[in-house]
Parts: sequence; C-alpha cells; structure tokens
Amino acid sequence: MNGIFIIAHAPLASALRQCVLHVFPDAETGVAAFDVQPNVPPEETLKGVVRALALLNTSQTLVLTDVFGATPCNVAQKLVDGLNSKLIAGVNLPMLLRTVTYRREALDALVARALAGGTQGVMQVAVTAPQNQVRKKNDQSKHDHQQ
Repeated sequence: MNGIFIIAHAPLASALRQCVLHVFPDAETGVAAFDVQPNVPPEETLKGVVRALALLNTSQTLVLTDVFGATPCNVAQKLVDGLNSKLIAGVNLPMLLRTVTYRREALDALVARALAGGTQGVMQVAVTAPQNQVRKKNDQSKHDHQQ
C-alpha cells in the first residue's frame, strides 16, 4: 500500500490529515503530515520532513504539497525521487480523499486519481433563490414565496 505524505504551511497539513481520518479512520498509519512553520529555515524544515517521512514506513509514497514554488514544495522536491515517490502540488481535500480511497493502486495510477480528484472537486455551485428558478409549464402558482 502507498503512503501519503502531506507537507504544507502550518496548520494545513495536519488539518487535512484530520479531515481524512474523520472519513477514513483506518488510514491513520498510512497518512502522515508535516506542518511547515513560518520563519524556519528550509534546511531545518528538510530535517524534520525526513524524520516524519521515515515514520511513514512505506516503500512507495505520494507526497502532496499546498503551493508550487513555496517552501513546502521546495523541500518536498528534495525528497522525491520520481520512482518510489511522486510529488503533486496544489493539494485539496477532494484530492486527498480520492487518494486515500485508491491508496492500494500502483503509484502512477494513484497520481492520476489524485489529479482527477483535485480538479473534479473544484466547481462553481449555483445558488439560486426560489423566485429566480424557472417555472414548470403546468405550475399553477403565480406568486413567488420567500422561504
């Protein structure tokens, strides 16, 4: 089974992990998080990330970071080898839930699932008041009522 490692600006990584464990409590040992603290040098952050990743104890790992080009992503790039670990920037909760759901798939397939979950989970939601909704042809009501 693949490990999932979230590296993000504090407290996002831990918060995302807690959300995932709310839905998948059985994933506790397979999902790890590292919160990058402000004003900590990248070299020191890297040391902490290496220690946290070792605790995950998996042969293959999908690493998820929040923002491409920011410290969490830059640190993660130093860990990922592209073979036994892959890196995706732009983590969101739909991506993470999809990733945990399919964590038993091959690492390359898991990357595809994560990307699909992340993009499909972002959408505009139309919120229309009842008075703005289209009436049905046989609708006898001539008045809109506030709810």
